[in-house]
Amino acid sequence: MGMLLLLHVVLLAAAAGAPAAEAWGKEGHYMTCKIAEGFLTEQARTAVKDLLPGWAGGDLAETCSWADRQRFRYRWSSPLHFADTPGDCKFDYARDCHNTKGEKDMCVVGAINNYTAALMDSSSPYDPTESLMFLVHFVGDVHQPLHCGNADDLGGNTIKLHWYRRKSNLHHVWDVNVIETAMKEFYDDDQSTMIQAIQKNITEGWADEEKQWETCRSQTKTCAEKYAQESAKLACKAYEGVEQDSTLEDDYFFAALPVVQKRIAQGGVRLAVILNKIFGGNSRLQSI
Repeated sequence: MGMLLLLHVVLLAAAAGAPAAEAWGKEGHYMTCKIAEGFLTEQARTAVKDLLPGWAGGDLAETCSWADRQRFRYRWSSPLHFADTPGDCKFDYARDCHNTKGEKDMCVVGAINNYTAALMDSSSPYDPTESLMFLVHFVGDVHQPLHCGNADDLGGNTIKLHWYRRKSNLHHVWDVNVIETAMKEFYDDDQSTMIQAIQKNITEGWADEEKQWETCRSQTKTCAEKYAQESAKLACKAYEGVEQDSTLEDDYFFAALPVVQKRIAQGGVRLAVILNKIFGGNSRLQSI
C-alpha cells in the first residue's frame, strides 16, 4: 500500500504547476456516473449507496464532480486528475505517471488503481466514502482525451482559441464546450435526454464493442493504463489543425462529438466493471 500512501501524505507543494481545469464539466461527469449506475449489480448498487454522503440523496452521479470541488482543499490531489505525455500519442506509466516533483504513481492512472485497492481492502485506514468519490471522478477523467494530452501545453490549457464566438482553450473545449453545444443543439438543454441517447447507443450501436470495453484481464490492478493509452491516442487527433488563436466551429464540433459521447459511454461501463469487482457480484454487466 506504499503507493496509496502518496495519495494522502504528499506535500501541498506537489501540485505546483498542475493545470487548474476540470476534466469533463459537471455534465460529463454526471453522465458518466449515471451510465455506470445502470450497469451495477444489485450487490454493488447497495454497497455504493451505503457509502454515499447524505447530501447525495442516494444518487452516485451527484458525487461525481466532488473531486474537482476539493482541489483547493486537497491540493495534493491536483496531479491525480491527469496523465499528460510528451505528445507522442502514447502513455507510458513509468515515464508519465508522476507529479512535478517526480514522485511516482501521482497521475490519474495511479489514482484509479490505488483508490480501487483501498476500497477492496477492509483494513484500509482511508475514508471509504472519499475513496469512492475520488475513484468515480478519476475514471471519468482518464476517458477525457485531453487529460492525457501534451505536457508542454498542460493538456491544451495554454492553447487559447475561440469556440465559435466564445473565448475558450482546447482543454475546455473537450471538458465542456462540445457537451454544452450538443445539449443546446440536439437535446433541448436536457441532460437526461443526452444520457438516454448515449445509453441507447451502448445497447444498440455499440453493443458489440461494449463487451470489449468491459474486458480487463488484470487480476491485481484496474485497466486504467489501457484507458489512458486510448486517450493519449485520441488527444493527438484532437490537436490536429489547432493552433493558438484558432476558431473552432462546425467541422471540429461534428468530429469531436462522437468521440466525446463514446468516451462518456466507455467511462460509465468501465466504472461499473470496477465497482462490481470491488463490491462483489462481479458477473457479466447487467444491461440498462
